[in-house]
Amino acid sequence: RKFIETAKACLKICRPYKVPLLINDRIDVALASDADGVHVGQSDMPARVARSLLGPDKVIGVSCKTVEQAHQAWLDGADYIGCGGVYPTSTKANNSTVGLDGLKTICLASKLPVVAIGGINASNAITVLGIGPPNLKGVAVVSTVFDRSSVVGETRKLHSMLTEAVLKAN
Repeated sequence: RKFIETAKACLKICRPYKVPLLINDRIDVALASDADGVHVGQSDMPARVARSLLGPDKVIGVSCKTVEQAHQAWLDGADYIGCGGVYPTSTKANNSTVGLDGLKTICLASKLPVVAIGGINASNAITVLGIGPPNLKGVAVVSTVFDRSSVVGETRKLHSMLTEAVLKAN
């Protein structure tokens, strides 16, 4: 119940800014809160089942570490792949890393947009985005923002740095 209430509160913040809210691992919460979608891992509900429950208009992301998993996500109707951990992370216990080479391999093999996940922070985000494949669409960060005294300050700092890097690249 608390997760659903929190999701609804987050939606009130996200919707005016047209920022989609995806719920991690919990299709029931995504449905109950009318979130914009869900992100599932390999040990969660398969993307094809999530798609059948959420319908065609919701966003579904799938965590992938291998080319085979990325291909299956595409077959199952996922909208994007979260690839990683690129680097070691404290948010998942015993999480193996794919490194930059693994990320690039999955990007080159994937028919879906890819977001890099795991251990990404202000000191390595530009390196991650610089590996080249055009379907690498972004990075996901958790600890680099939430383990700080000012979530807003860290978010603005990271956003500014990434925006500047993208402008220089173009």
